[in-house]
Amino acid sequence: MYRLLVVDDEEIITDTLHEVLTQFMPEKLDVCKAYSSREALVWMERTRIDMVLTDIRMPGMSGLELSENIRNLWPRCKIIFLTGYSEFDYAYQAIQMTGMRYVLKTEGYDKVVSTVEETLREIEQSRRVEALIAQSTEHMLALELTAQGGYFRHLLQDSRMFGKDTGMLEQDFSVLNIGLDPRAPVTLILGRPEYQGEASYTESSRKLTTARLIWDSYLAGKTQHVGIEDKYGGLLWFLQPASAELKDSEHQLKRYLEGTLELIQEACLEELQLPLAFTAGVPCSWDAVSAQYERLRQVQQIRAVSGSSVVWSGQSGTGETREELRISSRTDIIAAHLEAGRKEKLHESLNDTICYILQGHWDVNQVTEAYYTLALVFLSCINRWGLQKEQLGDYSKLMRLDEHASIAASFQYLSGAAAAILDARQSDEHNQASNAIERICHYIDNNLGEDLSLVRLAELNHFNPTYLSRFFKQEQGINLSDYIDECRVRRAMEMLKAEGVKIREVAAAVGYEAAHSFTRFFKKVTGMTPQEYRDTFTNY
Repeated sequence: MYRLLVVDDEEIITDTLHEVLTQFMPEKLDVCKAYSSREALVWMERTRIDMVLTDIRMPGMSGLELSENIRNLWPRCKIIFLTGYSEFDYAYQAIQMTGMRYVLKTEGYDKVVSTVEETLREIEQSRRVEALIAQSTEHMLALELTAQGGYFRHLLQDSRMFGKDTGMLEQDFSVLNIGLDPRAPVTLILGRPEYQGEASYTESSRKLTTARLIWDSYLAGKTQHVGIEDKYGGLLWFLQPASAELKDSEHQLKRYLEGTLELIQEACLEELQLPLAFTAGVPCSWDAVSAQYERLRQVQQIRAVSGSSVVWSGQSGTGETREELRISSRTDIIAAHLEAGRKEKLHESLNDTICYILQGHWDVNQVTEAYYTLALVFLSCINRWGLQKEQLGDYSKLMRLDEHASIAASFQYLSGAAAAILDARQSDEHNQASNAIERICHYIDNNLGEDLSLVRLAELNHFNPTYLSRFFKQEQGINLSDYIDECRVRRAMEMLKAEGVKIREVAAAVGYEAAHSFTRFFKKVTGMTPQEYRDTFTNY
C-alpha cells in the first residue's frame, strides 16, 4: 500500500482533497492530511510517505521549503505541487526540481486525481526497474556474499572472543571487502521469511537472495550493511548509518529504518510473494553481536505474528550471554524447521532422527539423552510461545520418559507432540491477529473523534499498515476506511436525534474539525444533510 499526504493551510481544500483521494483507491492508497508544513513534517518523521500533494505557498514554511525537508527524510518520496496563476515564480522553481509535478488549482479535482494516478504508475514502474537491476547483479554478488556470510556466521558463534580485537576485525573486513566500521556500533536486524506452503531448497534460496538485493536497493546510500542467512533459514543484517543525519540521531535512524523496512516488506510480498517479519536491535559493540542476535531471535519468537510491523528489542548488547546447550546437528535441523513452521520438513527430519536413534547401536543412557534433548526443544517452544494445555492437549508425559510403554512409544509421542505444537502455534498466530482486529474495532468505536488514520491504528497494534489494511478486510469483509465511515455515520445519527446538540458538535465528535466537511460526508453516505436528517424526527 502507498501512502499519500495532503498538505494545505486552507482546511476546506485539505479536507475535500482527503475525502476525494480516500475514495480513489482505498485498497491501494492510504491518504493522510496536514494543515501546515510543520504538521506535515511530523507525519514525515512518524512514518514513510510515498507521495506528497502540497500547496506551493503556505505561511511559515512554503511548499518548496517543505520539499527540501522531505528529500532529506524520504528521498524516494514524489511531490506534487498545487499552485495558482498568481504564484508563477514559485511554480517556475518547482518545474526546475527533479521528480516534481505541479497542478493548477483551477484545473479541478479530476486533474489532481489523474496526476496522482500517473505518479503511482511512475512509482510502480520504478519498483519494477529496481527489481530487474537487483536480478542482474545477483550472480556478481554471489561469491562475495558467500565469503562474507561464512565470516559473520563464524563471528556469531562467539563474538566475545572473535570481536574483541578491533585490529583483527579491521584486517578481516578489508580482506573480505566488508564496508562496515569495526570501531563503530552496529545495528542487527533479523528477518523471518514466511513461506506460503512448502518451498524447494532452490526456490527458497532464490527468494532469499533476491530479498537481500531488494534490501540493498532500498537502503543504499544512507546505510552500510551486510546481510547473511542464518542457520535457521532467516536473514540477518549488520547495519551502520552512512548519512550524517542518521549518525547523529538514533531516533531518526529508527524512524528511517521503520519506514524503509516497510517498503522492503511490501516489495518482497509483491515481487516474490514472500512475507518478511523484521526484528531490530539497538546499536551494540562488535563483541556483543552474539548476545544481540540471540535476543533478537527470542523477541521475534515471542512477537511472531505474520505481517507485524518492525519490532524493536530495547536492550543493548553487553557481550554477556549464557552458554548454549550443545545438541546434535539433527536436533538443530528439527528446531529450525519447527521455528520456521515448515510442517512437512519437520515431520521428515524428526522421523529420520527417530529411526536413526532406534536403529542404531545405542545404550540406554544415550537413548535417554537423545529423548530429553528433543523433549527440551519442544518444551522450550511451548514456554516461549505461551502455548496452553487447551491448545496442545495433555503434554505431561513430555518430560517423563518412564511413563511411556516403550522407547518406541516415547519417540512416537514426541512426533505427535511436535505436530501439535506446530498446529497450535499457527492457530495462535492467527488468533492473535484476529484479536487485534477486535481491539481495533473497539478502539474505533470509542475514539471516533480522534486520529483514526491507518498509520495510527497500525502503530497502536504493532502492525505493518499495509498488512493491517489487507487483514482487516479479510477478517471483517469490509475496507477499514469504510468501517470507520459506517461507525461515524451511525454515531452521528444517534447524536442528531438528541435535542440541543449542535451539528458542529456532532461533527467534532465523529472526527471532523470543519462542519462543512462533515455535512458533505454525511450527505454522500445517507443522501441527506445532517439538518435534513434531524428534521425527519422533529417533524413527527
